[in-house]
Amino acid sequence: MTSWLPIAADSGFGLDNLPYGVDDNAVLVAVGDAVLDLTAAARATGSPYADLVAAPSLDALLAADPDTWAAVRAEVTTWLTDASYRPTVEPCLRARDDAALRLPFTVGDYVDFYASEQHAANLGRILRPGDPALRPNWHHLPVGYHGRSGTVVVSGTPVIRPQGQRGAGDFGPTQRLDVEVEVGFVVGAPSRHGSPVPTGDFATHVFGACLVNDWSARDIQAWEYQPLGPFLGKSFATSVSPWIVPLAALSVARVAVPSAGRDLAPYLREDAPWGLDLDLELRRNGEVLSRPPYREMFWSPAQMLAHMTVNGASVRTGDLFASGTVSGDDRSQWGSLIELYGNTEFLGDGDEVVISGSAPGAGGGRLSLGEVRGVIRPAAAAPRG
Repeated sequence: MTSWLPIAADSGFGLDNLPYGVDDNAVLVAVGDAVLDLTAAARATGSPYADLVAAPSLDALLAADPDTWAAVRAEVTTWLTDASYRPTVEPCLRARDDAALRLPFTVGDYVDFYASEQHAANLGRILRPGDPALRPNWHHLPVGYHGRSGTVVVSGTPVIRPQGQRGAGDFGPTQRLDVEVEVGFVVGAPSRHGSPVPTGDFATHVFGACLVNDWSARDIQAWEYQPLGPFLGKSFATSVSPWIVPLAALSVARVAVPSAGRDLAPYLREDAPWGLDLDLELRRNGEVLSRPPYREMFWSPAQMLAHMTVNGASVRTGDLFASGTVSGDDRSQWGSLIELYGNTEFLGDGDEVVISGSAPGAGGGRLSLGEVRGVIRPAAAAPRG
């Protein structure tokens, strides 16, 4: 496909991507160095889907069905490739750098998984020295926990250093503030309470993917997580990228996961692979620290969704679930500071962390997942009783 809009071959936002975002006034689509005001373009062209993109939120579009998602994507593609639409659509374009992006959807529930075998083993050796690196259940189910949706924030939101108990009688700001390079998945069409979602129905319910930084206070986490798991060491902030890449854009990135072919519970088996060949990058203050490969994740997002609902739990429009830290075999592929430096080096006030990612595109190049960034701000004043 070719567009009447100039798009650099290496922009990462070509016609095979077309991710969705929002600003204070409109639903947007990123294309080349521009953003298309989808709200205005839908009105100007008389689109039958104008009501779905009328509000500055993806909520209504997410709540539609896969056929509607495909139709809207096809319509946008037609606008950008058929020169007859240029006089109507071109006034709805503006520079992408000028867009003041915000959280693109209302987050329902937030679940975080632990799907990288390399990361789980690395953390097991650090947190439980002398014990097996992986728990006995790890290869049998996608381990996860429920997080706090109210503190999911868009890229660029400052992260206030959290404080809490770091041990018995030891309260104060975390001294071990960490990052976690992750990929998130945004639920569109809801499921029915009491009806598990099979792996084959993943694309029926999940709209798209984004980048996630699940910030972690390791000292608070280490003190509190036994016996019920993560709590205050995780719930203070989770940053997400502002662009939601539709699953359709990731069709050529699909790969089998390492759990394929194992003797899994029937509900975790996949008839078609939903692992993703994504390349991620972690930078701190401009320095590249690692490049984690998402393709090596043991569990796929379809398996995560199937496990999350196998007990009859339902998913709602706007639910977000994330992969857990992405780490590869090599140190240069580890997605958290605790893996890279042990307990010797964490984030300082003023540090800026940026996670970016890309995937193979249908046109043979790379498509961008954008980036998620955050700057660490000092802790607030200590609370008093």
